[in-house]
Amino acid sequence: MADSKQLYQEVILDHNRKPRNWGLPEAATHKAEGVNPLCGDHIHVALRISGDVVEAVGFEGESCAICKASASMMTVAVKGKPQGEAEELVREFRDMATGKLDPVGPHHLGRLTVFSGVRDLPTRVKCAILPWHTLHAALNAIAMTSTEAEADPMHVPIGGA
Repeated sequence: MADSKQLYQEVILDHNRKPRNWGLPEAATHKAEGVNPLCGDHIHVALRISGDVVEAVGFEGESCAICKASASMMTVAVKGKPQGEAEELVREFRDMATGKLDPVGPHHLGRLTVFSGVRDLPTRVKCAILPWHTLHAALNAIAMTSTEAEADPMHVPIGGA
């Protein structure tokens, strides 16, 4: 248990300091803005899709370390994938972060399971899933998304929110 928490902290710090795919790709075909009003996270995700494949993806904005690390790892995970696989990762990550998916069971998350412990930190779950909500919005031509109640396109209630 201590090893997984240490790995989680190391990954968060690494991706926060050196985010992968920081910046928005040129000639983006899909983009969205995501906001977490509770903590102030505000990010932009943009993709260039060629055919059905995520050819390029990037993000930028102001956010906490968990949100930035999640966005960084998300961009690495979806780059080069067909849109359907990217959407599947969105669903699996959301379900893992909210405790509905067992990180030990079958899934396609790979290294993203390092975020599985966030389900034990209810106030941080929305920080981790904001980039994924924003990716989902971009893939579905929704310009703006939020992690809050009715504005949440996936309607993932967390605690009393």
